[in-house]
Amino acid sequence: MGTRQTLHAYVVGLAFLEGGFLAAALGDGQVALIGSESADAARFVSAHSGACLSLAVDLGGDRVLTGGDDGRLVSTDIAGTASTIKAISGRWVEPVAVSVASGLRAAAFGKTVRLFTRDGSEVGAFDHPNTVGGLAFDPKGRRLATAHYGGASLWWAKADGQQPKRLAWSGSHLSLAWSPDGEYIVTAMQENELHGWRVADGADMRMPGYPSKVRSMTWLPRGRYLATSGAEPVVCWPFHGKSGPIGKAPLDLGWGFEGVVTVVAAHPRHDVVAAGYEDGAAILVQIDRDHPVLVKPPGEGAVTALAWSADGQHLALGTESGFVGRVRLSDWRAPT
Repeated sequence: MGTRQTLHAYVVGLAFLEGGFLAAALGDGQVALIGSESADAARFVSAHSGACLSLAVDLGGDRVLTGGDDGRLVSTDIAGTASTIKAISGRWVEPVAVSVASGLRAAAFGKTVRLFTRDGSEVGAFDHPNTVGGLAFDPKGRRLATAHYGGASLWWAKADGQQPKRLAWSGSHLSLAWSPDGEYIVTAMQENELHGWRVADGADMRMPGYPSKVRSMTWLPRGRYLATSGAEPVVCWPFHGKSGPIGKAPLDLGWGFEGVVTVVAAHPRHDVVAAGYEDGAAILVQIDRDHPVLVKPPGEGAVTALAWSADGQHLALGTESGFVGRVRLSDWRAPT
């Protein structure tokens, strides 16, 4: 598949940056920066003293934001400079989120979510009764949703001293996704299912039936479907219509591959999803077609990270063994 490198550490997350750079957050605490040319070797930056736990493209598009088990929130640019935004000893910094629309970054330091501006100033701190498992800004960056034990909470960004809107549902909520149209919030639960809420009225939506935990979710560009891992096919829940997935069966795409889907990533422009498997295979599936396209055969350990370039012309994937591959899709014809 395209270009490939071995980084010799678990790939936690991937992101394309300006100039075609690819950034990889690694389990050994380093951020690897790989240029756009096939001969470019990775440059390694020591971002964390422990493991990287999360990654997001940072404000400006030329750097990544990472959280680590060393209690630090770090921004690393393509020049290889790692800048610590906040450090709190004894806290894991796992979910992070960035809003280009509002110019804010959010990170969960255990039970407290902290908000930071572009210059690193802290402008908000939101306390929770339990550890926060997921974060997401709404499309305009004005509100922030958090997932935790017992449900989710909605906060107004930059407003200290507020009481959040609680969306209650019993159980442990591990991650969170906010729909592109701002109408729905969905969490992945410890109990091998998803739970959703309609933001306007708090209506509940159960999405059960998974054989394993859902560790990856991705909204397709127009928000008509939410694609997830956690089963042998790529499970795509329909969210078009006033009731979302209530009373509707999901689409199961990509049958024929062994093992469970571990990670999914939606194409930025088309109704196409990249999916990685526990055996190292990776495929592309389209909403309106039965047959998947094989991107990578099995091997190199489970796929742990996927990322699309902003123009959708490049796909990158990483595995638990440290394998990183990049595929150019300029000759692939997406549905019109």
